Amino acid sequence: MKKFFDIYTWEIAETIILILFFIILNFIFKKIVYSIGKRSNINVARGKLISKYITFTLILIAILIEAIILGVEPNQIALVFSSVFAVVGIGLFAIWSILSNITSGVIMFFSFPYKVGDKIMIHDNDFPLEAIIEDIGAFQLHLRLDNGNLVTYPNNLMLQKAVTLIQKDALDEDYE
Repeated sequence: MKKFFDIYTWEIAETIILILFFIILNFIFKKIVYSIGKRSNINVARGKLISKYITFTLILIAILIEAIILGVEPNQIALVFSSVFAVVGIGLFAIWSILSNITSGVIMFFSFPYKVGDKIMIHDNDFPLEAIIEDIGAFQLHLRLDNGNLVTYPNNLMLQKAVTLIQKDALDEDYE
């Protein structure tokens, strides 16, 4: 066992430094996301979702760097990633709509001008909609119509359609 530590002293030290660095980096990114969410008055659940995406991305980057630390050649890494991306690419093509909604959800977290409780009008030629935003999820918005019906509206369509703000915080006024 002592011989193992003698041979791999630098790799072990670099791995520990890498893990500490990514734990600190993940902590910083989560604080930034939560502060943006708090400043923009965004639902905490959406902040947690974005934090999960960031953590997942950081883990993938850490695995790549760890492979380099352990002496894997770049051409070997390229071969593995090209094979994985080919398989994942085929799978993702089949579910592009879901990925489009997730990507739209991330974009909406940082730059969506409407909040939970706002009454909006979506200008859709086929299905114009006037409703109150009840929840903004990873895939869709939950909208409450005036008649009480709940409508789920895909995030990617929210970014494609014209939307008008009718009333800010309509939910608060309904409960008064």
